[in-house]
Order: sequence, then structure tokens, then C-alpha cells
Amino acid sequence: MTQQQQQQLGKTLWAIADDLRGAMNADDFRDYMLSFLFLRYLSDNYEKAAKKELGADYPDNTPKEVMAKLKVTNPLEIWYKENPNDIADFEKQMRRKVHYVIKPEYLWSNISELARTQDDDLLNTLDKGFRYIENESFESTFQGLFSEINLNSEKLGKTYTERNKKLCTIITKIAEGIAKFSTDTDILGDAYEYLIGQFAAGSGKKAGEFYTPQQVSTILSEIVTLDSQDPTTGKKKKLDRVLDFACGSGSLLLNVRRKLIDNDGYIGKIFGQEKNITTYNLARMNMLLHGVKDTEFEIHHGDTLDNDWDILNEMNPAKKMEFDAIVANPPFSLRWEPTEAMADDFRFKSYGLAPKSAADFLFLLHGFHFLSGEGTMAIILPHGVLFRGGAEERIRTKLLKDNNVDAVIGLPSNLFFSTGIPVCILVLKKCKKHDDVLFINASEYFEKGKRQNTLREEDIERIVKAYQFREELPRYSKKVSMEEIEKNGYNLNISRYINTSLEEEKIDLKAVNKTLTDIEKRIKESTEKHNSFLKELGLKMI
Repeated sequence: MTQQQQQQLGKTLWAIADDLRGAMNADDFRDYMLSFLFLRYLSDNYEKAAKKELGADYPDNTPKEVMAKLKVTNPLEIWYKENPNDIADFEKQMRRKVHYVIKPEYLWSNISELARTQDDDLLNTLDKGFRYIENESFESTFQGLFSEINLNSEKLGKTYTERNKKLCTIITKIAEGIAKFSTDTDILGDAYEYLIGQFAAGSGKKAGEFYTPQQVSTILSEIVTLDSQDPTTGKKKKLDRVLDFACGSGSLLLNVRRKLIDNDGYIGKIFGQEKNITTYNLARMNMLLHGVKDTEFEIHHGDTLDNDWDILNEMNPAKKMEFDAIVANPPFSLRWEPTEAMADDFRFKSYGLAPKSAADFLFLLHGFHFLSGEGTMAIILPHGVLFRGGAEERIRTKLLKDNNVDAVIGLPSNLFFSTGIPVCILVLKKCKKHDDVLFINASEYFEKGKRQNTLREEDIERIVKAYQFREELPRYSKKVSMEEIEKNGYNLNISRYINTSLEEEKIDLKAVNKTLTDIEKRIKESTEKHNSFLKELGLKMI
């Protein structure tokens, strides 16, 4: 499938969502839509694996009229009816090879057929299917995957009949929309990402909880996959561990994975943490939809600031979990309440705590603590972290004195759904060779939109190239020594180091005087000529 077809599938599904949600809040409908898309993926993947496992015994050539007579909707259901004594062994094999099991009656093929025929039992069957997948299908890691999906919600209808009818319509339309396209894991994954972006666009500030615009995500991904010691040599071939401690729907992590794999690289395992339960479930679905095996990722539901993830709480330095690449787009200037224990927290005690009014540096320090000695961290933060005083100045100063700040990249305003303020990307390392900081002012390079600005491909390439080669370009990028930064009180405001004002044009007074003299001469000559015509006509001269 071409990229154009991929986009068309996304647009088709979004048109269905936009048409069917009616008065329902976009956030609520998102959860239903994406869950159904995920079920379709799980089912397709499972049926392909089942066919491979059963080989010639898989009854996929059964005529439709025979299937109708048997009251079945998929070949696996026939096999289950004909081989009851072999089901346990088959499911054991499927758990070993595919890592999950779905009963035939819960497969998308059956669910979509129940929807097409307006079957009264659709809602109940779907609900049982979701619960089965949650509690029995997967390993314990996947429990609660559909916990936020309430099929009995009055948002779908006041009565069971109304809700069942609504679900029939939604699922039938999705099935019809997808049927027009040849789908595989990547295709459905891209469609899923497209829908997340579209729902985010309609959610305004709420979208900041789960979505980083793709163009910004691309910049972070490109930066952290470059060789940490010498970015000019290009991308790394291997990243053992990658972390996003505020991962939202997981698209930033997937972007890092994609950049490395596209360069024939390898990622050992990706880790994410998300506080919002709904978004946490979205992230897990997103991983699987993009073909990431459950052994290749770990998403934790918890509070980053509290650090309630066991794997990040190892007190023994020798066993400390470290990451080769860390990316993050945490909530901007989040208000927080410090506890007595926070001051002694191993993540912050060398720097001090951030102010209650803005947790930005707490998020930064959390990630930085777990960054490996050869790793790169790129984090999106509000511009205020570059120059605010008090506790933030103290933290910023120590990071600079320790030579951990690699680059400061200023982005245009109004790139995010959640805020219109300009933001920056801070790049941090523990392995810096140079003793300067690269400043990039990319705030003037973008495409203006009615509701939201976007970075064009050339804008992204310009940023990444300037970072990779530490280019110094007029009004755009500059390497600044620590001596100069110290003279500026460790203030990182980009405008202090990069003059963005246009140089005033030098004026040649002699040339200007000559031009004015010539103009005056021509005016005099024209006036005399005009008066000669007036005189001939007997009119009053000027």
C-alpha cells in the first residue's frame, strides 16, 4: 500500500468517526473507535497465525452457504466445533507463538457479522470479548486494556436496544471502510496514529495529555538516534533501551524505533510511563498495532514524579536502570506539591527541587538521572525554563557547569494542540566532548495555519542538520562558550545569543543627496514644460 493509500485509509476512518459520533464528546468516541480498530488488528493477526499453525486442517475454503448453515462466521469457529478435544493444545501453542488467544466468537469477523445483521446480542458478545481479552487472552501485562470502554454507557444510548443499534452502525461502517483497503500491521498502525492526531486536533488542551505533533516528534527522534559522541557520523546502529517517562499514546517512542529500524538499526526494548489510564491503554494498543511484540516494550501506569515504577527504584548504583535514548514531552509548568522525602530523592538531591508552580525541571531531572553515560536525552519544555530565576536558575546553572547541556532549540509558537506558547527542546548528555552550547533559533521557520502552525519537512531538516553538524548560521544557530553563558548569569534565553533582528541597511548620504537633487531638477523641468502648454492655451500657469 502506498503512502497515499495509507493516508486515505486514515481519512476514511476519520470521516466515519466524525459522522457517527454525533453529539458524543470526541474524547469518548475516540476510545470506542480505536478499541474497535485494535480488535480488528488482533483478530487478523490471530487468524493468520491460526491458519499457519493448523496448516491443511484450517477450513478456510468452506463455502459461505455451508458456514451459514453451520451458523459460523469464520473458519476457526468450524475447527473449534469439529475438534473440541484439541482446543486446549491448540490454544497452548498459540499462547507460545502469538502470545495471546481469542475465542472464535470474539474475533472481528464474528463481531462485524453480528453488527451487519443487527444482531441483538452484539453488545453482550463484544463486552464478553473485551473482558476475555483483558483477563484470559494475554499475559498479565495486558490486563485492563479495555478498562475505560463502557459499552453500557448512556453516551451510546439510553437503553440496551439503542446502544446495541449504535454499536451495530459504528462497527459496520468501520468494517466497510477498512474492507476497501489491503491492511497489514503497519497500515493499521499508521491509520491508528492518524486517528489519534485527528482526535487530538478536536480535543484542544486535553490533547496535550497524550499527543505530540508528528513533526516535533520527528526532531526529537532524529536527534536521539544520532551517535552521541560524534553526531556527524550519523545514526547509531543499536539502542538497548529507550525511555519516554510521559509517553502519552506512545507515538514518540514508536517514532524513535522507526528512525532506527529504517537505518537498519536495532532497539532492544522500549519503555514508557503514563499517568492517565485511558492514555496508558492507548499506548499499549499503539505498540501492538505497530508490530511491537509484548516482549519488546513495557508501559507502566503510574506517576513519574512519585517514581512508583519498581524498575526505576533500584537503590544499588550497580543495578541502576539506564537508557541509551530518552525522549519526553511532559506537561508544561505543572503545579505540584513537594513532600519531605522529595528533597532527599536520589533524582533531585544534587540539584534541589523545582518550584511548586512549575515541575518542568523535576521531569527533566527524572529523565536525566536514568540517562546512560553514552546516551542522549531530548525533552520539550516551555521557554520559561531557559531564563526563570530562583530554584530553576540554580538547577539550570548546575547542569551547565557540569557541561550536560548540549543544545537549546527554540521552536515556533502554536505548534501544539495543548498550548499556543513557544516551546524549546533541550538536548542533554553526560558524554559531551565540547565545552559550548549550541543554540538554534527555529522560531521563524514554519507554515502558518488557521488554528495551528506546522513545521515543514525543510524546517525539520534544517534543525536536525544544524544540530548534527553544529552549524553556525546567521540569525539561526550559534555555538556559545561557557564563559559567555556565565557572563549572562547562566541565562539560556536564545535571543541573548542569537540576534534575530535584520541588519539596518547602510545609507550612502552622497548618493541619496544626488538622487534628491536629480528628482528636484526633473520636477522643475516638468513644471516649466507644463506651464508652456498652459500659456499656449491661455490658461493660468502653476
